[in-house]
Formats: sequence, structure tokens, C-alpha cells
Amino acid sequence: MKITVYDGADTIGGTKIHVEEKGNGLFLDFGMNFARYSLYYEEFISERSARGIHDLWHLGLIPKLNIYRKDLIPRDLDTSSYPKLPVNAVLISHAHLDHVGNVALLDGSIPLVGSPTTIAIIKALNDTAAGGSHFGMEIPYYKVRKNRDEEGHILEADRNSHYPSRKVILTGKAEQLNEFLFYSPKSKKKIIPNEVKTLGEEELGFEVKAFPVDHSIYGATAHVVEGDVSLAYTGDFRLHGKNGNETKKFIREAGNVSILITEGTRVGREEHENVSEEEVYENALEIVEGAKGLVVADFSARNFERLETFEKIAREAGRELVITAKDAYFLHALKMVDGADRLENVRIYGNFKATRQRWETLVVWENYGDRYISPFEIRANQENYILCFSFYDMPHLLDVMPHGGVYIYSSSEAFGEEQEFSFLRLWNWLRYFGFEVHGFKVDEHGKPVFERGLHASGHVSREELVRVIDEIDPDYIIPVHTENPMWFKENWGEKTVVLKNGERWEI
Repeated sequence: MKITVYDGADTIGGTKIHVEEKGNGLFLDFGMNFARYSLYYEEFISERSARGIHDLWHLGLIPKLNIYRKDLIPRDLDTSSYPKLPVNAVLISHAHLDHVGNVALLDGSIPLVGSPTTIAIIKALNDTAAGGSHFGMEIPYYKVRKNRDEEGHILEADRNSHYPSRKVILTGKAEQLNEFLFYSPKSKKKIIPNEVKTLGEEELGFEVKAFPVDHSIYGATAHVVEGDVSLAYTGDFRLHGKNGNETKKFIREAGNVSILITEGTRVGREEHENVSEEEVYENALEIVEGAKGLVVADFSARNFERLETFEKIAREAGRELVITAKDAYFLHALKMVDGADRLENVRIYGNFKATRQRWETLVVWENYGDRYISPFEIRANQENYILCFSFYDMPHLLDVMPHGGVYIYSSSEAFGEEQEFSFLRLWNWLRYFGFEVHGFKVDEHGKPVFERGLHASGHVSREELVRVIDEIDPDYIIPVHTENPMWFKENWGEKTVVLKNGERWEI
């Protein structure tokens, strides 16, 4: 077996791991490396979609391989002389973009393997992406590009072509999901259906077993891949969420695999103790019960467990939870997997905009129109609501016009100077409305300082990771998704295989 870490060897995110044996190959995730992207790009400067993969290729933001969609390769970029790896499928661990954000670039014949929840979420991401959004959102269906000029340097979406879709291999059954996968609320174009199978129905060249694990997004999956040797890939995982028992089952099932490929997000960070989701609930409930006026809860996009936590808090505090239309669309997508109506006890914020996008009109408004609430209704009775807004929603508060109230920041700390600037802008908004702020503050030097107790990390702690690795007891450990791979070497010595991006290891 040959294992190559093409990206994510020394950064948190961007994971791209290739496993090859006897002419068969799999990618374990194919994520977007935000750390490397930030060397060149920021919010208002990004790669030029009209040049396909040209910019990413030349800046080294994707591996130089002959595995990408032909319609994304302009004529002045020749990839034919680069390695054409066998890729029977890409195994997606979860729907965060640092793990799935470059999958859309891969050749359209490469199937996706993921949990039904993960596939539903990435489909919803594509459905709700703005019209000019980056093509990295285009999974599991995509726009076909064609040459706009005779030289073939400029690529544009083919307006006459319907959307091709990828073959999908689900880790479990979800009967309602098929119809959702091939329904297009984005435009009048149709999605061309492809095959949808389950793991047991598809030959991938390896025996692949999928195990649910706990993470800060639903649907996270670890995988065990068996060929001549066996390996386990954790993806991102933790033990301190409400589904921590699922992670423990995976650890037991992965016992004694030959190779463990594991994340190490927190091994280089100072925080060791975990804040559990139960602690977040208790701490936030205490704040909300003592709050006067509007409460704003700010947490990571698609952290549905946290959303459910605040829905429970709202009920217990005699308030209603108000979410955005995009949040509502994602909850609708989850319903297509498990049938649970997570919108039953929430309201949907009806923001003031000239037109609604088709996905909101056709899905959210038509199915849940009675759940909408206007900014003026919230303004008149602010003490009755918890509003789920992030920094990017702050301008809408000018319609609600809070008079005081409480803001709860329930997400991760800032990493990097640009994020710190965003917190300073957020701080200005919060001071303008006179909010009592919990979860962070800005010190006298203009730096955000974060409080513990209102956010539970999506990643396993350093001490717990030691116990996990010792329990699985692999012959070899390959660290990824970490800024400190040498920590593994210090703790497990020769068992640790530290690979640089692009390095191959064979056993």
C-alpha cells in the first residue's frame, strides 16, 4: 500500500490523502487549505473562476496531478504530463470546506462516498451558494464550463447545459434523499440524475467501512480501509459532544489496524480541558434567563447541535428562536435524511431584500411560510426572541433596532490577523446597539479576548488523543490536520511517520 499526503500535513485543514494498492486508489478528503489560500487571497480577492483551475494550479493551492475536470482546464494549462492517479472514489469525512472544498475540481467521473447527512449538507451548500460563488461549492452537481474565446483562455458556464451530477455512494440508507439530490431549486435548469448506491453495493478496490463520529457538524464519519494492510482515518472527531459514544465505537472497531491517520488540531494549542456541549447549554441558559431585551446567539454556520441547544434554551426561557432562511434550508435538507422536523419550534427571519433567491422561494417559503417573522415584529417584542445572527448579519439589526439586549458569542476563537479585524468590526456593531456581550471582549490593545464556557471545540483534546491512539494501538501513525506533527514523533517515536505535503510512504 502507498500513502501520499498531498496537503494538510502541517496545516489545520486542506486534507488530501491518497491511498493506492494494486492499481486501485482512494482519496481521503480533498479539502480547501485556508491557511495556504490566505497567503494570496482574502475576502475581496480570490481566484478567477473564468480561468478554471489555472490560478490554483500555479499558486500551488492544489496538487499538480492529472485528475481534474476537463471543463475547468483552460487551453494554456497542460496537465497531461502530470501523474494520473487511480481514484476509485473520494471518501468525505464531513461537510466542512477544509475537507470537502476542492472536491468539485476533481474529474466528474470520480464518485463521492459520504454519510447521507454529509451529502445532504453539501448539496444544500451548492443550492444556497450565491450565483457568482466559487465553483468549489459545486458538489454533488456542477455547472459545465465552455470556452468563451477562440483561444480557450476564458471559461464560462454553459447556459444551455443542464447540471451533471456525480455518482454518490452513501454510508447508510436514506430513502427520501434521492429526490432531494436531483431537485434543482437554484435555477430552471435540471440536475441530470446519477447513480446513488450504498457502500455494500459498490466495489471500490478496497473494503471500506464507515463509522459515525462526533464532531461540530452532523454526519461526520471515520473510515477503515482494508487492502493488504488496514488503515483507519479519523477525519475530525471529538469525545465530548452528545454523540461521543459513536466515537468510542469507532475507536473499538479500529483497534489494531496497521496504520492510523489521525487529526491533531489541538496538540499544539494550550487549551487541554474540554468544555462539553452540556456546559455550553447550562452557561448560555443562565445568561438568557437573566437577559432583558433581545438575545442574539452567534455560533458557527452548520453547527446544528448548537442550534438545537439554543432552541432548547429558548423554550425553557419562554422565548422563540429565530433563524435565517439559509439555516432553515439546511434543516430542511437534514429532514430529507432522517425525517425530523427541526423547524417545528423555530421562526424564520424575513429580512428586507428586493428579491428572494429561488431556493428560498421554492423550498423555505413554500414549505415553511407560516414560520416567517418580520424585523418589525421582533422590534416590538424583543424580550420574546433569541435571534441567530453572525457578524455578517449585523446590518439587518438596523431593521430590528435593539435597545440594549444580550449578545452571546458561542464559536471558536480568532485565528489570524484578518479574523481579529473582523472581531473589532463586530465589537463596533455590538457597542452601537448597546449589547451586553458574553463570550469575548476587546482589550485595551484592541485585541479580542475569548471567554471559556460558551463554546465546545469540535476536536479531541491532546490528552484524549493520547488515550485514543494508545487504545487503537496501530503499528504506524500518520498525523494530518495539525500544525505540530512532530508532537506525535515525540510521543510515539518510530511508530510515527511524518510526511511532508507530496511525500509518499509505502508499506
